[in-house]
Amino acid sequence: MSNFNQESVLSVHHWTDNLFSFTTTRNPSFRFRSGEFTMIGLEVEHRPLLRAYSVASAHYEDRLEFFSIKVPDGPLTSRLQHLKEGDEIIVSRKATGTLVIDNLEDGRNLYLIGTGTGLAPFLSVIKDPEVYERFEKVVLLHGCRRVAELAYGEMITEKLPNDELLGELVRRQLIYYPTVTRDPFRNRGRITDLIMSGKLFADIDLPDLEPQHDRVMICGSPALVRDSRELLVGKGFVEGNHGEPAQFVVEKAFAER
Repeated sequence: MSNFNQESVLSVHHWTDNLFSFTTTRNPSFRFRSGEFTMIGLEVEHRPLLRAYSVASAHYEDRLEFFSIKVPDGPLTSRLQHLKEGDEIIVSRKATGTLVIDNLEDGRNLYLIGTGTGLAPFLSVIKDPEVYERFEKVVLLHGCRRVAELAYGEMITEKLPNDELLGELVRRQLIYYPTVTRDPFRNRGRITDLIMSGKLFADIDLPDLEPQHDRVMICGSPALVRDSRELLVGKGFVEGNHGEPAQFVVEKAFAER
């Protein structure tokens, strides 16, 4: 277990019957970049049971936060969903991932496209002052089936704009656009459909996506990843990766959990 740190659960929040988040202590030696993921889990029968989870907290915070779905028969999530304050989990000492701004070329606007728990890496990204230095506007798109699944909305719309460090940047540059497919809500529809129809851009008062000026990060369900990639490639965007910055990046390590 020398590759892992033991951390204590500080808090647990159940958003719905299917979604929860939790915070833990953070070993001072653990470093990560905004948007990266790490392996976390539990020791079961003297062996580590692990899965990849994006770090939802900011890289400068002294605690770690993770956002998860509940899978009743999932080997790990069936156990994680019962976490309570004071429980121990194991966290890898290494973080990695493609959803970092170093993998994008310079641009004007940054679009963060996530569905479900694919929101997690972007919660870290929107707390990073460097992101607001690199881009004029940061557009966070979060798609879910139900309104109740739009986790962290209050944090994004009320807490962050009043944050001592980030408040002014967030108020001036962050655009939050939640959308659902199955409930009445001010924004309805799949993210890719809203992009294709132009409704998204009419709603947020920005021009259509173009590879010369816009950069995109994508994390979520396999369908979202597939459809978003096809949409962007069709518009002339080039996919970036480690060491090869381009105009959009996709987290391939896991689909929505």
